[in-house]
Amino acid sequence: MGHEGFAEVTRLAAAREELLSVVDPPEAAESVAVADAVGRTVAAPVDAGRDVPGFDRAAMDGYAVRAADTHDASGRSPVVLDAVGLGPTCNQNSGSSDDAVDGEVGPREAGYVHTGSPMPDGADAVVKVEETDTRGDRVEIAAAVPPGENVAPAGEDVESGERIFEAGRRLRPSDLGLLKAAGHRSVPVRPRPRVSVVPTGEELVDFDPGYGETTETNGLTVSRLVERWGGEATYRDVVGDDEDALREAIERDADHDVVVTTGGSSVGERDLIAGVVADLGEVLGHGVALKPGHPVGYGVVDGTPVLTLPGYPVSCLVTAVQLLRPAVARAGGFDPEPFPEFEATLDRKIAGEVGVRSFVRVRRTGEGTVEPVRGGAGALSSVAAADGWVVVPESLEGVAAGEPVVVQRWEPFV
Repeated sequence: MGHEGFAEVTRLAAAREELLSVVDPPEAAESVAVADAVGRTVAAPVDAGRDVPGFDRAAMDGYAVRAADTHDASGRSPVVLDAVGLGPTCNQNSGSSDDAVDGEVGPREAGYVHTGSPMPDGADAVVKVEETDTRGDRVEIAAAVPPGENVAPAGEDVESGERIFEAGRRLRPSDLGLLKAAGHRSVPVRPRPRVSVVPTGEELVDFDPGYGETTETNGLTVSRLVERWGGEATYRDVVGDDEDALREAIERDADHDVVVTTGGSSVGERDLIAGVVADLGEVLGHGVALKPGHPVGYGVVDGTPVLTLPGYPVSCLVTAVQLLRPAVARAGGFDPEPFPEFEATLDRKIAGEVGVRSFVRVRRTGEGTVEPVRGGAGALSSVAAADGWVVVPESLEGVAAGEPVVVQRWEPFV
């Protein structure tokens, strides 16, 4: 299948699979402090080092009792037990609001406990404070409780030795809390995959472009996406349209896990990067059946994957998400999380192309409705205006107005 000067164009799924075949999964591991491990990938299975909680504890404020002593208790006929320690209704006698039982609860006794405090010896249940009435050194129990009622037993959350994380998990903030609770000060993780991002093009400048010049944005965008995806980006200076300079840039960064270039990936006179990759190594594919972004290419140099992204900003973004993101995940030893999605109805039709997977930017127009965002593959503003994109499969020429669609959010803050 040819497309705009390309002798052969590869389907997206096949291109992704071929690229990933030359991305090496990690073998090394390092230990990092749990507090610094968010977003890192677990390198080996992690088991709990202790019970969580580490003791039987009260799950409610109330009175710890022997459940058998409350068997006949009711609101009309409360059971009266001897108080061990003073409850909150008796604090005028003790002068303390923290005077909970410490020790043992014997037969026909009740000891006041706070939520989370250890269960006293002998007690096997807690009567909620609102179901009691304290009178001096006596406690009236107005509800029967079975053994274990309102008690969190040791190991209820996690038992010592229990597997809490398998290798390959990317750690979330809540995971750090579990690791710490389970007795871990540090955790073995994979090194962050190192990705070199090399923007190319004679016309690119860092800032304040003159006539005929363009501000470099693709490299910045891609490098920050790499970091969001769990990688460590090396954001290089712009390299001009010169074969020797391009060759030097790729050879310099061949020690990275992935080398990414932006711009110069098509088949024009100034599109040199595919030839440079071919000279240094092997081009595995050049031209992919997706829109926007079909001029993307990929290959390998000295065992290092090289991904050549198009220069149009939207094309660069689409190809980075579809090809670079899974490559970063593989190099980091984890599976990429699925993007958040929402369902909507199209206000206006969107176009596709048979044989090509299309990514159409859309924005919300009302409650449950979206419309395509105006702007071509070079319009950065169309990305900022979009709430996501609709994927039109290769089998369709488009989707008609009024049809339901699934909108994929490729850049969420979640």
